[in-house]
Amino acid sequence: MIAEYRFAFKIGDTVYLKTDPAQLERLITGINIRQNGLSYEVSLSEDLSWHYDFELSREQNIAKKLE
Repeated sequence: MIAEYRFAFKIGDTVYLKTDPAQLERLITGINIRQNGLSYEVSLSEDLSWHYDFELSREQNIAKKLE
């Protein structure tokens, strides 16, 4: 069975973590496809982390940054 995936982001996209109080700019550097869904590798300088699409945003949350 071949599954079709719709990617919310592509490699090279700029994103922000919704939970990051500093709202630092990150890049999508990888996509992980598993049986239970997709996750995205996100890079901030030399730091890498994996996140689901609902944890990421294309827009910086200025209100969160000002908290």
